[in-house]
Amino acid sequence: MPRSHVPDHRDSASDGTPRRRGRSLSLAGPAVAGVAAAVASILATSLDVVEDLPTSAKVAITVFAALLVGVLTWATADRRHTPYQLPSGPAWRPPDQWPPVVEHFTGRADSLAELREVFRERHRPRTQAGDAPPLVISVYGRGGVGKSALMTRFGDEIAARFPDGRLYADLRGTVDAPVRPEEVLIGFLRALGVPLTTDPGGPSELRKLWLTWTKGRRILIGLDNAHDGDQIQDLIPAEAGCVVMVTSRHPLFLLNAYDTQLPVFSEEQGVTLLSRLARDDRVEADPEAAREIVRMCDRLPLAISICGGRLATRRNWSLRELADRLSDERRRLDQLEVARRLDLSVRASLQLSYDDCTGIQRRLLRMLSLLTAPDVPGWVAGELLATSELDGVDQLESLIDAQLAESSGVDLSGARRYRLHDLVRIFAREPADGEDADGRGRAAVERVLSGYRRRAEDKAMARWPQDWGRSGRRAGDEAGDEVGEDAGPGVLEAFGEDADDPAAGGGTAAVMPVARAQTEAADWLNAERLTLIAMIDQARSLKMWELAWGLGRAFCSLCHSMRAYWSDWRAVAEIVCEAAERMGDPRALGIALLDRAAVTGGQGGRRTAGEDAERALVAFTELDEPWWAARAMRAVGMTLFNDGNIDRAQGYLIGAIKAFKDEKDTWWAARTQRNLAELRLAQRRPEEARELLEDALLVFKRDRNRYSEAQTLRVYGEVLGAIARDLLARGETRAARDHFAKAEFILNRAADRFRLRGELWEQARCLRAAGGLGNPANGLAELEHVRRAGEILTALGDSWGVARVELAEGRAHARLGRVTEAEEALLRAVRAFEDLGDQWWTARSLRYLGETHLEAGDKGRAVDPLVRAQDIYRTLGNLSGMSRTLDLLKRARE
Repeated sequence: MPRSHVPDHRDSASDGTPRRRGRSLSLAGPAVAGVAAAVASILATSLDVVEDLPTSAKVAITVFAALLVGVLTWATADRRHTPYQLPSGPAWRPPDQWPPVVEHFTGRADSLAELREVFRERHRPRTQAGDAPPLVISVYGRGGVGKSALMTRFGDEIAARFPDGRLYADLRGTVDAPVRPEEVLIGFLRALGVPLTTDPGGPSELRKLWLTWTKGRRILIGLDNAHDGDQIQDLIPAEAGCVVMVTSRHPLFLLNAYDTQLPVFSEEQGVTLLSRLARDDRVEADPEAAREIVRMCDRLPLAISICGGRLATRRNWSLRELADRLSDERRRLDQLEVARRLDLSVRASLQLSYDDCTGIQRRLLRMLSLLTAPDVPGWVAGELLATSELDGVDQLESLIDAQLAESSGVDLSGARRYRLHDLVRIFAREPADGEDADGRGRAAVERVLSGYRRRAEDKAMARWPQDWGRSGRRAGDEAGDEVGEDAGPGVLEAFGEDADDPAAGGGTAAVMPVARAQTEAADWLNAERLTLIAMIDQARSLKMWELAWGLGRAFCSLCHSMRAYWSDWRAVAEIVCEAAERMGDPRALGIALLDRAAVTGGQGGRRTAGEDAERALVAFTELDEPWWAARAMRAVGMTLFNDGNIDRAQGYLIGAIKAFKDEKDTWWAARTQRNLAELRLAQRRPEEARELLEDALLVFKRDRNRYSEAQTLRVYGEVLGAIARDLLARGETRAARDHFAKAEFILNRAADRFRLRGELWEQARCLRAAGGLGNPANGLAELEHVRRAGEILTALGDSWGVARVELAEGRAHARLGRVTEAEEALLRAVRAFEDLGDQWWTARSLRYLGETHLEAGDKGRAVDPLVRAQDIYRTLGNLSGMSRTLDLLKRARE
C-alpha cells in the first residue's frame, strides 16, 4: 500500500539564516488581494467576451493580469495557513450522525450522573489539555440492557460542546461480520469533508489522515456494539478536544479509558418504563402484575420495551392477562433449545410480541431478518412485502410501535433508515429460515436487490452519464465528468482525470437541476455505502449473478465518479468480474474488466490493469462494440503511458480518438486528446500538445463542461510553460516572458475555479504546475506554490502526489541555485517513487538529480543517477527518456 510521505518544510534559508515569517504587506494583504482578484477576474472575462480584440492587446492584458496575480499572491501569502480546515459555507454543516434519542428513555439517573461527573473531571478544553489524550468512555453490559440508549441520551445532552460535529458508527460487533476499522475511518473522514480522491492506502495511512483531520477539532464520536478493543483502537483520535463513547458486551480494557458496567434495571425502573410505554393507568391499577412482568423480563430494558409496546397496541389487555401470557410463553420456551446468543427473557418477550403481530407484520419481520444490511430505508419494506412503499412503511412503523424495529435516524440523502436489534434479528431469522421452503424469502430478497439496482443505476447515470455508453448521455450534460477509469496515485496525474459537475447548455436554470442530481447521487452513495456492499455480497452468496453484476457495476461507477471508497471499490470490482464470468456474458465481462482496471491501476497495480484492459479490448473488438472498444483502447494506452511506455501508448490513444470521433462522441474524444497532449508534452513536443488542447477546449467550452475545461486549462498552462522554456533557451526573452505570464495567469484561473468548488486535490495540481513553470523571474513564488501544493496533498493522504511535489520542489531549488536543497528534495522523490513501485517517475527523478549536479558543474556526481535512470528507461522501452538521459550522460563524461 502507498505510504504517506511528508515533505521537509524548513524555516531557514540555505545560508542558515532564519526565514521571515511575515511580510510588510500582511496588514494590507486581504484588501490588496481582493482588488487583485477582482481585476484579474475582469481581465479574464474580457478575454472571453471581447472576441475582436487584437492579439497584441490580449497578450498585454494577459501579461499584466498574470503579473498582478502572481506578485500579490506571493506578497500576501500566509505561511501559517493550514490546509486541514473543514469545509465551510452555507451548503456544508458539521456532520451530525447521532441516532435519535429513544422517546421512552427512562431511569438511568445514576448512570447519567456518573457520566456527567466523568465528563466534568476528565474532559478539558484544548487550551487547557496540553498533550492529554481524549476522553474515552466505555459502557459495557449484557445484550438488551440499554447501552446504546444511554450513549445516545448522554451524547445528545453534551452535543453543544462539540461544534465540529458528532460522528457515529454501529460496529456490529455482535454479528458474524463486524465492521472493519478502515471502513469506519473512511466514512468518518468523508463526513468531515475530506475528499479522499486518491487511495489513502491501508489502515496505518488512514490512521494518519484521521489524526491529521481531527487535530484541533472538538468532535463527539460514538462507537456502538464494539467487538473488542482492537476494533476501535485506530478510531480513537489523539486530540484532547474530542470525546469517544463506546458500547460493548464485555470490558474492552482500553488504555486511558473510563470503563463502566451498565446493570439491568431495578424493579422500580422497569415498572416506570412499562408505564410510560403503556400510556395509560393500567400499571397503576395492577402494580403486582407489572412487577411480575418486569421480573419475567429479567429487568432487561429491551424485553420490558417489547412488552410495553404490546400493551400500547392492545388497549383491551390487562396487565394480568399480559403476565399470564408471558408466563405461559416462558414455560413453553423453557422446553426449547435456546440460542446461546439470545437471552431467555428477551426470547420470551419477542415470542409474545411476535405472536400478537398481524400476519403481514410477522412476515415483514421475518423478511427483514434475511437481509444482511446494517440498516435500510423505508422503501425496502414495500419490496419485501410486494406492496407499495407507503404500505410497507406503515407496517414498518407498526413494528417500531411493537418495539421490534427501531429507527437509526435520517441519512445524508434525507431518507429515514430502519434496523433490527441484533437479538431481534437472531430471533426472527429462525422462523424465516424454517418457513422459506417455498422460496418466498428468496423472492423478497431478490425484489430488494432489484430495487437497489434500479436506484444505483439511476444515481450512477445522473452522476456520470458518459460512463454508461452513448445511450446514457443527455445532450448538454456533463454530470459526472468524473475521474474516468484511471483514478489513483500516479494514474490520475498522467490520465488527467475528470470530476466534472453538470452544466448543460442554456444557462443557469438548465444547469441547476443536473448539478443537484449529481450532488444527490454523491449523498446517496455516502448514505448507502455499507448497505450496498452488504447487498452485493448477499447477491453473490445467493448466486444471483445478474443482480450482483448490475448492482456492483453501478457501485463501481459511483466510486469512480467520486474517486472514493477505494478498498470497497476494489472488492466490488472483483465480484462484478466473477458475476460476469458466471453469467457467461462476454460484453458484461468486458465492462467489468474495465471497472477492475480502473481501480487496480489507481492503486498501483498497472500490470494487472493493463492485462484487464487488453482483455476488454479483445472482447469488444470481437463483439463489434466500437464505443466500448474505444474505451478499452484508451485504457490500454493510458496504462502504458503511466508505466513509462510512451511510444507504445501513443498508438492506442490516437486510435481511441479516431474511434470516438467515428462514434461522434465528442466528449470522450476531447478527453482523450487531453491525455495525448500530456503524452506529447512528455515527448517534448509542446506545439503538438497545444493544438490538441485547443481543440479539446473548444469542445468543453461549447458544451459548458466547466470542470473538464478547467482541467484542460491546467495542462494548457503546463504546455505554455514548456514553450516558454524553449523560447528562453533560444534567447527569445520577450516571447518567453509573454508565454510565462500567460501560463501563470491560466494556472491561477484554473486553481481559482477548483478552490471555489472545494476541490483541494485539483487545486494542488494547479499549484504544483504553477510551481514548475521555470520562470527565472518568479523563482521564490514558484517555490511557495510547490510547498503549498505539498501541504494540501499531504493532508489528503496522496503519497504519489507528495512524491511529485518533492520532485517539483527539488527542481525549484535548482533553478534558484540551491543545489544542496535541490539534491535533498530530489533524493526524497527518488525514495518515495521507489517505495511506490513507480519506475518511470523514479527514472525522471534520477535524471533531474543528475541534471542538477551537471548544471552546478559537478559532473562526477551527475554520472551515477543518470546511469541509473538510463537503465530504468531501457527496461521500460522508453526511447524518449533514453535519448534525453544519453545527452546528459555525454555532457557529464566529456
